[in-house]
Amino acid sequence: MQPRLIVFTDLDGTLLDHDSYSWRAAKPAMARLGANGIPLIFNSSKTAAEIIELQSRMGLRGPFIAENGAAVVIPSGCVGNVEEEVVHVGRSYEEVVRTLLVQRESGARFRSFDDLSAEQVAALTRLTVTGAARAKQRLATVPLVWDGTEEELAQFREALALAGLKLVQGGRFWHAMGTFDKAEGARFLLKRYQEHYGEAPLVSIALGDSPNDQCMLEAADVPVVIRGVNSDQVQLPSSRHAMRSLKPGPEGWNECVLNLLFEYGYQ
Repeated sequence: MQPRLIVFTDLDGTLLDHDSYSWRAAKPAMARLGANGIPLIFNSSKTAAEIIELQSRMGLRGPFIAENGAAVVIPSGCVGNVEEEVVHVGRSYEEVVRTLLVQRESGARFRSFDDLSAEQVAALTRLTVTGAARAKQRLATVPLVWDGTEEELAQFREALALAGLKLVQGGRFWHAMGTFDKAEGARFLLKRYQEHYGEAPLVSIALGDSPNDQCMLEAADVPVVIRGVNSDQVQLPSSRHAMRSLKPGPEGWNECVLNLLFEYGYQ
């Protein structure tokens, strides 16, 4: 029996070009996924507001995972849902912010999204001011720019761990968050899809480009590391047989997805 594929993907630097945020180079593979009814699930550090707007521009509608696994959103009419469902994971945004304020009082040097205006976030990310405002609408994670030394960063990471938080490096920012990760949301949705599809075998494919994607990649049946600024830091066990793209960003994404669709017998 041909397995049903479920594709989880990071966005910045993976499906989206790191500088222009364009997904043009990935359109052929995205169209092939759509034609075969294969779910394309965004699993990103982006906020729910950002992902919904991006899905709209891409002409997509489906479940997604926001803020590194902080929230799983299943729209109405998807996976058998009558109404929209939002599942929250981990610490609240307010709890994370309080911990960061304590660390700042102890001398930690950083600038979080709360410290930056939408205009300043736009300048750092090349987002529009409107897009940057969406990026500031957060549920549970706090992106930040580290302004201290490497030694201070190690101390900061240890202090957050003692407070029950962790610091994860993304493609552009550090993210202070609770002890959850992108894999948790993916596992939750895989279970829902398995229930929805019944006995059909499922194969999960995950694509990412940075250490922030490590857990998601390790949890997938087929991990795909997209060439990027921090992709060399993603080191998976040899038993995982990870695929690595030769080209960066959406170009590499497109080639890898098309190759996998061919491998699993999808036209």
